[in-house]
Amino acid sequence: MTEARKLVIVGDSAFAEVAHEYFTRDSNYSVVAFAVEEEYLARDRLQGLPVVSLDRLGESFSSTTHDVYVAVAYAQLNRLRTRLAKKAKEMGYRLASYVSSRAMVSPSATVGEHCFIFEGNVVQPFVRIETNVVLWSGNHIGHHSVIRANSFIASHVVVSGFCDVGENVFLGVNAGVANNIRIAPDCWIGPGVVVVDDTQRGEIYRAPKVVASKVSALRMFKVEP
Repeated sequence: MTEARKLVIVGDSAFAEVAHEYFTRDSNYSVVAFAVEEEYLARDRLQGLPVVSLDRLGESFSSTTHDVYVAVAYAQLNRLRTRLAKKAKEMGYRLASYVSSRAMVSPSATVGEHCFIFEGNVVQPFVRIETNVVLWSGNHIGHHSVIRANSFIASHVVVSGFCDVGENVFLGVNAGVANNIRIAPDCWIGPGVVVVDDTQRGEIYRAPKVVASKVSALRMFKVEP
């Protein structure tokens, strides 16, 4: 068994805590610290580990012996995670990835640098996942599709075959993308949206608001109240 490599997680939010647990329990990394930019340094401990300044990270955690993962979700349409990852790399740190042992990633698929793939994801043959992508739990990425850099896919999303999901895209919970669709860069696709036509850059898509009706449900199934 190879020796665990040391890891610093950038961020101190809920995602940082989640990433800490996954890296600790299901990877060959040993998490040793959290880091945030100097101006946001508001506490000194998280999950029993030190929280330090990212700007002065090298003073205590050398880039020759430590890797970095930036555990930031889709703030600023993924720009914040992208900027911090770029900053860490420019400081000389190698960017870590996590792929759950309970994800199914086809041998012919490719996964780029600084990705986080949770459990239950199915990444089919000939998929290409570029750098700095997050696939939360339980997604289906169809064959021959591309998920481009800096995107965030929430849980239980279906991306069908031969799709192209552009850079800095967010796909919300239970969204669906039909075959051969191009999602342009910088699109925000809300929960439950089904995309059946190509999109234009920077568009926002929201599903119609559905208000549950107890009466109509009872009538539909002919159930006495």
